[in-house]
Amino acid sequence: QVYATLGTGSGAGAIEIYNGPSDTTPPGPPANVIVDVFGYFVQPVGYDISYPQCNGAFPTGAAFGIVGINDGTANTLNPCLGPPASAPNYVNSELYWAVASSVGGTVEPKASVYVNTADPGDIYEGAPIQDWPTSGSTPYGSCQTTSVSTSTGSYTVGENSQACAWQYGYNLATQDSSWLVSATNDINAQSPPVNVPATPQSYPWWLDVETVNTWQTGSTGQEMNIADLQGMIAALRQENVTTIGVYSTTTQWDQLMGTTTQDYGSLYGLPNWIPGADTLSDAESNCAQPSFTGGTVLMTQWFGSEYDINYVCS
Repeated sequence: QVYATLGTGSGAGAIEIYNGPSDTTPPGPPANVIVDVFGYFVQPVGYDISYPQCNGAFPTGAAFGIVGINDGTANTLNPCLGPPASAPNYVNSELYWAVASSVGGTVEPKASVYVNTADPGDIYEGAPIQDWPTSGSTPYGSCQTTSVSTSTGSYTVGENSQACAWQYGYNLATQDSSWLVSATNDINAQSPPVNVPATPQSYPWWLDVETVNTWQTGSTGQEMNIADLQGMIAALRQENVTTIGVYSTTTQWDQLMGTTTQDYGSLYGLPNWIPGADTLSDAESNCAQPSFTGGTVLMTQWFGSEYDINYVCS
C-alpha cells in the first residue's frame, strides 16, 4: 500500500511518499516529490549544495544530490566535500550526504558533482596568474613561456594561448579529480554505514560555466575559453568519466564561448543543466529551451527558500 503525508517542500506542493502498510512507521527518510495543484504525481526532485552549506543543515528527502567540489572559484576546494577540518566526521561531508541520504526515484544517479570553471589568462589585473601553466603538450601545440611587462613589473609566464588555456583547464580538472578521490578516502577511512564510491568515473560531472567567474573576452578570448573547457573534458575522460554536462544559460554560454557548432569538438552535444527559474513551473518550462551546446536539456534548477532544487526533464 502506498500512502502519503504532506511535506514541506517548495513549488506547487510537496508530499512524502512511503511504500508500506499504513499502520507501520516508515523505515527511513522519504523522497520529496512535486505534485501539481490537482494532485497528479510528477516526480521526485534533487538538491545541489556546496561551500555555502558547509557546516550547516543538509537537505532531507532528496531523490538525488549534486555536490560542488570547489569553494566558489575554479582553483579552490570546498572544505566540506569530505569531512571538514572543523568537524571531521563523515556525517558532515556533503559528498557523503549525496551518496548516503539520496533515495533515488529518477533517472539521475543518487550522487553527482559539479566544478567551477574559469579562464583568466596568464595576467589578471596586472599580476601573473600563479597556476597558469608554463609548459604542456596539447592539441593546440606546446604551451610555452613568454615575457610580459605590466604596471606591477616584468614577468616570465605561460603564453596567453589556446595551448596554455587547454593545459590550464586540464590541470584544473586533474586537481578536481584528485580532491574527489582524497575526500572519498577520508570518508571511507571512518568506516561509514554507506561506502562512498572512490573514483571520478563513479559520478556524473557538471561544468559550471558562469560569467561571474574570470574569463577572457572577445572572439580571441572565446577561442581560449573553448580550449580551456576542452582541456577539462580531456582530463575527466582520462579519468574514465563518461557523463559530463554543462551548467549554464544560453546568454552566459554564448557570451563566453560563442554559438556552439560541431567545430567545438568535445563541447558539442554536451547535456545541459539550466538554472534561473524561480518556481517549479518555470523550471519545467525551461526544459523546452534549446540546448546551448547542441545537446539535450537534462535538468533545470529553481531557487527554493533554503536550497537550490533540481527538476529532471522527461
